[in-house]
Amino acid sequence: MVELEIRKFGNWLGVVLPKEVRNRLQTGDGKRIFLIEAADRDYWFTPEHPAFEKKFRKEKEIMARYPNTLHALAK
Repeated sequence: MVELEIRKFGNWLGVVLPKEVRNRLQTGDGKRIFLIEAADRDYWFTPEHPAFEKKFRKEKEIMARYPNTLHALAK
């Protein structure tokens, strides 16, 4: 667990991410991360857009299920 402090930046409130958190999220200045609301009022930070991740998983399932068909269509 990492404790983050909320700070005021002009008219905004924000948190400063420690280096180890930035490294784990593979993020940095100017990059985006997403805050996802999970079950039981939990929140998760992720570098991947949630809708993209869901579509990507589905595409991987289809590619695994029909590799020969996709290979033939790619010709």
